[in-house]
Amino acid sequence: MELRQLEAFAAVMSTGSVTAAGRLLGRSQPVITRSIQELEAEVGYALFARNGPRVTPTEQGFLLYDDVERALVGLKQIRQRAEEIARGDDRPLRLAATSALATGLLPAALKSIEGRIETSRVQLRSMSPERVLHDVLTGAAQLGATSLPLEHRGLTVHWIGQVPCIVALPANDPLAAQTSLSIDDLMGRRLITMANPYRLRRRLDQALANQGRRAPGLIETNSSVNALAAVRAGLGLAVLEPITVYGLPVDGVAIRTLDIDIPFFFGVITPQSQPSLPAVQAVADALAETAAQLLPGFVRHEASEHGALLHSIYGETTPVMDSSAS
Repeated sequence: MELRQLEAFAAVMSTGSVTAAGRLLGRSQPVITRSIQELEAEVGYALFARNGPRVTPTEQGFLLYDDVERALVGLKQIRQRAEEIARGDDRPLRLAATSALATGLLPAALKSIEGRIETSRVQLRSMSPERVLHDVLTGAAQLGATSLPLEHRGLTVHWIGQVPCIVALPANDPLAAQTSLSIDDLMGRRLITMANPYRLRRRLDQALANQGRRAPGLIETNSSVNALAAVRAGLGLAVLEPITVYGLPVDGVAIRTLDIDIPFFFGVITPQSQPSLPAVQAVADALAETAAQLLPGFVRHEASEHGALLHSIYGETTPVMDSSAS
């Protein structure tokens, strides 16, 4: 499996055609076609279904693309780093976070320490909680910010934050006249919520079940920003972590408290295999300070409380996972 083959495959996936991929890479169409055919012969299955000049990715092609894209990004970073070393540039600070934390908390935290950290270059990427864990465990990110659980071996947990969830609703909704809402207020309304059943969604479902309630309609998404956009469009009410809504307020969306506590837990992590550089520690501390200033009801927990917090969420602690299971 050669780099030119992977680049050809990724280019066709991105552009949608062999011709456009050739233009993107500066190669001829026959060269791109041959590279794809060689790669298909090596992996043992078709990556594209061909219909004349048009190509459509197969299911196997889509599955392979995620890993190929990550590999190519990693190689690009290696090239960039090699060039930076040659020029004597500072190493960039690599941060990974869930969408909510990358949007609502990290920018303000970075601003608060601007000029106080040595590096002038920061790479901030948003991704799923599972991917944040993976990138920190593998060293692709020097610091991660993500929701619980964080029990994987190989992680250093700096601290854990807890905040109560809120309700986001259209500013012109009659319920916006109230300062606090109850589960009963939410009934009869479509709820906009997170799709991941193992994190915040689990606690919302538990809260509804404890009240003998069930949402009559749902819109599921993987991003609080998406949920807020749906609320602004009048599609329903959202029970969300408060980080996005306070860190990135949305016009036309009102925020109200809930009369029951649905906690959202998140933490800051670094890889145990790497020493915590001063700039990394500064970001970890700034995140805690920013959360305390920005988020009503914020409580900071020590890393040693992780097991007890998991028990409060799931009823029992989950087994410790090693890095190979991430």
